[in-house]
Amino acid sequence: MTRELLPTATPARTRAAVLLLVRPHRRTAVAGFGLLIVATSVGLLIQPLLGHVVDLVAGREPAAALAVPAALLVLVGLVQGALTAWGLTLVARLGETVLADLRERFVERILALPLDRAERAGSGDLTARVTGDVARVAEAVRTALPALARSLLSIVLTLAALALLDWRFLVAALLAVPVQAHTARWYVRNAVPLYAAQRVATGEQQQQLLDTIAGASTVRAFRAEREHLERVAGRSRAAVELTMRGVRLVLRFYSRLHVAEYVGLAAVLAAGVLLVRDGSATIGAATAAALYFHNLFGPINTALALLDDAQAATASLARVVGVADADAQDDVVPASRRQGGGGVSVRGLAHAYEPGSPVLHGVDLDIRPGERVALVGASGAGKTTLAKLVAGVHEPSTGTVETPPGVAMVTQEVHVFAGPLADDLRLARPDATDDELRAALATVDALAWAEALPDGLATVVGAGGHRLTGAQRQQLALARLVLADPAVAVLDEATAEAGSVGARVLERAVERAVDGRTALIVAHRLTQAAAADSVVVMEDGRVVERGSHADLRAAGGRYAAHWSAWSDHRPHA
Repeated sequence: MTRELLPTATPARTRAAVLLLVRPHRRTAVAGFGLLIVATSVGLLIQPLLGHVVDLVAGREPAAALAVPAALLVLVGLVQGALTAWGLTLVARLGETVLADLRERFVERILALPLDRAERAGSGDLTARVTGDVARVAEAVRTALPALARSLLSIVLTLAALALLDWRFLVAALLAVPVQAHTARWYVRNAVPLYAAQRVATGEQQQQLLDTIAGASTVRAFRAEREHLERVAGRSRAAVELTMRGVRLVLRFYSRLHVAEYVGLAAVLAAGVLLVRDGSATIGAATAAALYFHNLFGPINTALALLDDAQAATASLARVVGVADADAQDDVVPASRRQGGGGVSVRGLAHAYEPGSPVLHGVDLDIRPGERVALVGASGAGKTTLAKLVAGVHEPSTGTVETPPGVAMVTQEVHVFAGPLADDLRLARPDATDDELRAALATVDALAWAEALPDGLATVVGAGGHRLTGAQRQQLALARLVLADPAVAVLDEATAEAGSVGARVLERAVERAVDGRTALIVAHRLTQAAAADSVVVMEDGRVVERGSHADLRAAGGRYAAHWSAWSDHRPHA
């Protein structure tokens, strides 16, 4: 299957999504940034006060004259510190709230993402966004956003203060701007595509690692360890090379900033000398101007340096927003799917995972309300594909599927979520009572072992919890099916993970779970076909036989051959 990465939002769409998230918290934003403006403005009184001290000393004023400016310096420091702390707290609260909203939207969209879309993207792309991208955005919100806000305010207000001292000091300081602006443009132009490529390379690296680990047994069986190690190494080298390019870019970025600092400070000092010489400014004013510009080193360097974090975070944010802000068309029922009564109607169904390689060809199938149909055929016949199309996991290339609104699917790959067993069951029906949970477990013959767990239904299962057997996991999935109570149940080899004894238990559980429902069962064992109301035999993506178990055996066709071969090789009690 060709990989198709999940969408990445455009810069305009990313900005629009962020503004939409910030809008409900406008008051917090205004209050936080307003306090930072006041705090920064108060802090700008420090340089004139120090300049005044210089004038007092130069004029040989008595030591007592320094008391007032010294007291004012202490007061300014205290007020600025208190207002800055308050403002940064509000800005941080704003960032965390917006981030939490974004995470919720992201998770909501991921859970609603069509499964075939997630499969085409691959688990590596999704994992990279859920972990690395979200973490990078969170770090930027916690550290970069408050620092950037404070730095930008300091820059603007300090330049205004320089103009108030003397407009010529401002002109001198602005000589550094062309160097800084050129540096910023150069950096953004190179950093944006670099960091975007780096995030993609990281996703591809994780995808290769996951594929190799997941298929470790197959890799070892075919002695393909070296080939897969080379693939992992190649993906890793690509990611490392992009990271090192980023490091070299940052080093060149800082070296250019140092040139701007030298140009600006030299110009301000030269202006101070000239203005003091012709009596246009005092030594204290020139000192204040030099201190103002020197104090700009920190905010300017911080703001420009944060471009590094900002570009990386922006690239990650665009990948998160691309999923969280996915088009609403994903929620629209495709034209290939129609809602009908209690049965299933499939017409002209064809499907191809890769263009030009169809796995289903013009399949027609009707399942009456309440009928239990078993799909039978050799591996690769198209059984699972047909089941997924009926369940809505994939959309057909051509043809239509008509089902009632409620369709649920249980496969042989069952996930047990970490947490109490009761919570795991309530994923299917959040408002289910404990009695309803026990009734569902009893329906699939799982109540006895569930209550025998150390803490009964409160026992923690899943990762780090009590380990369930393969048969128990399948029974748990079937109990969820009972709780969800769908009109149509699709089971894809739901008994395949159990041994012969466990299979008989699961087959009984399946029978009870689908009792009274329309059911399509991909039969791993032909005993399931024998118990079904109707059997559909598939071969090369086509339906080649259909009828009852007895009729098909008597017909002596493909199903009869399957039954004979299976009966000869199945274990006997």
